[in-house]
Amino acid sequence: MAILNVTPTRMELSRLRKRLGTATRGHKLLKDKQDELVRQFIQMVKKNQTLRKEMEQALYQGMEGYVLASSSIPDHVLQEAFAIPLNTVSLDVQSKSIMNTEVPVLNTMFKEETDVDDFSYGFMSTTSELDVSLGHLESILPLMLQLAEIEKTCQLIGKEIESTKRRVNALEYLTIPNLTDTIQYIENTLDENERGNVTRLMKVIDILEAETEE
Repeated sequence: MAILNVTPTRMELSRLRKRLGTATRGHKLLKDKQDELVRQFIQMVKKNQTLRKEMEQALYQGMEGYVLASSSIPDHVLQEAFAIPLNTVSLDVQSKSIMNTEVPVLNTMFKEETDVDDFSYGFMSTTSELDVSLGHLESILPLMLQLAEIEKTCQLIGKEIESTKRRVNALEYLTIPNLTDTIQYIENTLDENERGNVTRLMKVIDILEAETEE
């Protein structure tokens, strides 16, 4: 470790002790923050994996039903089935703080079109597979939006974890050891100076006593 370039005085010693106390408390707070961010990150990753599986399953089932339906339904009927949306979606992007890290919050509102039937196509010309397919595909959008929110949150928390880790390491392996070594150096220097002063004082006393005896 390195000794800081300071003057070994009692005032400097007091100042460095205060700095060491502040650095030690800051290290603990940052370490606690890092641990909590890691815990939140792990939770988000698990939730992300669960949502991704749900979305992939819904997509697979939707496409499976679509393939089955397309084998027996004319192309123009399929185009009509997908041409008119059953719902409109509004998206409001807000934010929240996780351990002083701003992350996005996607608030979605799905509004059913009142002038559209449950399905915008005739039942006589379609099959039940198409109904099932549309149901699965319709459920994908909310999952995609949740995934987008969680993946962005994971990205931001991951960056904050790295930043916090660097600060923790800087305090733990650089600032605190340097301050500790410098404080020890000043204490040793002051002790040596004190012993030197005592020795000189004793010599002066001996000289004065010798002169008095003469």
